[in-house]
Amino acid sequence: MAMWEWDNRVRWLVALVLAALLFGLGARYGSWQSRQLSSSLPRVIENGSDSEEEIANQTAVASTETTIQVHVAGAVESPGVYTLPFGSRVIEAINLAGLLPDAEPNALNLAAILQDEQQIIVPRQGEISSSTGNATPSYNSNASNQAGAKLNINTATLTELETLPGIGPVLAQRILDYRQQKGPFRTIEDLQNVPGIGAKRFSELQEKITVK
Repeated sequence: MAMWEWDNRVRWLVALVLAALLFGLGARYGSWQSRQLSSSLPRVIENGSDSEEEIANQTAVASTETTIQVHVAGAVESPGVYTLPFGSRVIEAINLAGLLPDAEPNALNLAAILQDEQQIIVPRQGEISSSTGNATPSYNSNASNQAGAKLNINTATLTELETLPGIGPVLAQRILDYRQQKGPFRTIEDLQNVPGIGAKRFSELQEKITVK
């Protein structure tokens, strides 16, 4: 056999071996890539399910905070408890209840944001409103004249606040402004957050005030 024929056979054999190796490697890579893709699919679906469940739970929690209930009374056509969207204003609750001809709604802060479980008492013309701008539960003015009665700083009017020791028109207005901007006082100690009412002045007031 001629030498050149032997060299050709060797070359063909080497070429066939290399082709087989390349084909085997390609098949192995394709199989590995398919396994990776298929194994990742359940994980994506699982994560998607978890996200949907989490969103549903958050939505359920949020839905409990989307409405409030307030009690509208006084000079209204239909006094009672009304359900309104969270963030509603006093004017919206009053419109639902309807006003009587002798009502004096301007005695209230109609733009105040409502709080859950609050009471709005619409006074009649000529009456002194016992409700305040933030529409919190009404304060019984007659009770302030009784011995030992405490003044509800969440519902007291400007005039009633001025009856407290050391509280003049300026501080009384600051208390009303604080209530309107921050909402009702949670504790009597919160009164010290009002500019001009420090620890010393609060010590003179704490036995005369309440938030209930």
